[in-house]
Amino acid sequence: MSEINQQGSNPLQKYFRQPKLYITLPSNGKFYPIGAYENSESGELPVFSMTARDELTFKTPDALLNGQATVDVIQSCIPNIKNAWLMPSIDLDACLIAIRMATYGETMGITIKQPVTGEDLEMNVDLRGIMDSFAQAQYQDTVQVGEMTVTLRPLTYKEFTKNALKTFEEQRIFNVVNDDSIEDEAKLQAFTNSFVKLTELTVGMLAQGIASITIGEDVVDSRKHIDEFIANADKQFFNTITEHLQSQKDEFAVKPMTVNSTAEDIEKGVPASYEVPITFDQSNFFG
Repeated sequence: MSEINQQGSNPLQKYFRQPKLYITLPSNGKFYPIGAYENSESGELPVFSMTARDELTFKTPDALLNGQATVDVIQSCIPNIKNAWLMPSIDLDACLIAIRMATYGETMGITIKQPVTGEDLEMNVDLRGIMDSFAQAQYQDTVQVGEMTVTLRPLTYKEFTKNALKTFEEQRIFNVVNDDSIEDEAKLQAFTNSFVKLTELTVGMLAQGIASITIGEDVVDSRKHIDEFIANADKQFFNTITEHLQSQKDEFAVKPMTVNSTAEDIEKGVPASYEVPITFDQSNFFG
């Protein structure tokens, strides 16, 4: 038996995991800062299955809540993404679904509640079909508002997570309204403070998504100037940008699944067909 060279190449390297599939990101690599993403000649990125360590990472509550688990697993399974904190949020679902497919296959079992009866129904979700729908999505990064051309960008995963955590914390404040042990004045104050902060978060997220504003030959890309403008912009501007951002969010969202009922279920009052939202909870999405 030959002695293993501790200083040489690992003789087990040929047994390391190999790419299970290749994907094109919805962003096509756009919006990544330098160093956060490594493109390939074909534009398709290799996706590896999760390691045992990756699966355990997704079972760590704190890492799940603050986003670190998602970042670690994406960088492990899609190594061309060097810094997942800086990835555009429009790539998030596609990356997670691709990793799910590489690890467990192209279908995912879910349990839904039937309308009317409330009975459980086991369904299989076609993950390949969802990935194909992402390939058709296009991010429209400019919108015209009067004489202004507004150039937008999707928030990074870090910005998205930070805003989501802040929103979650503020929404929890509303629960004090139902707490009988707290005096009415204290409830009102907490409610008012939380409402103000949620409003500031909403306006701040919109401002974050604006890369620049062009008027004629003048291009304004100063963060300070854009923030000042958003704080003083009229309702029409705010509504136009909000509606456009919502349309882009819908473009890259996972579409609801249509369920066709059996004759037996229809007799119970269940609609002949109905839609159910497909939501991915990372704590159970990966086993």
